[in-house]
Amino acid sequence: MKIEVLGTGCAKCQALTLHVKEAVAKKGIFAQVEKVEDIMKIMSYGVTSTPALVIDGQVKSSGKLLSTDEIVALLE
Repeated sequence: MKIEVLGTGCAKCQALTLHVKEAVAKKGIFAQVEKVEDIMKIMSYGVTSTPALVIDGQVKSSGKLLSTDEIVALLE
């Protein structure tokens, strides 16, 4: 599983990255977690508001800071 956190480095983007890592640990799964700050790559997903969460190439959330539990639910 590949999980990408899209954002330019703001506090919410950093918090989302932390929440993703906590959710992966909570689920006990193996996942590649990548922080994407390249604006061209972010735009290639059609995301206009960050932070955004992409799981296996599919945008799951954009423009809001998800909680760890919300991310766990998306990993189901």
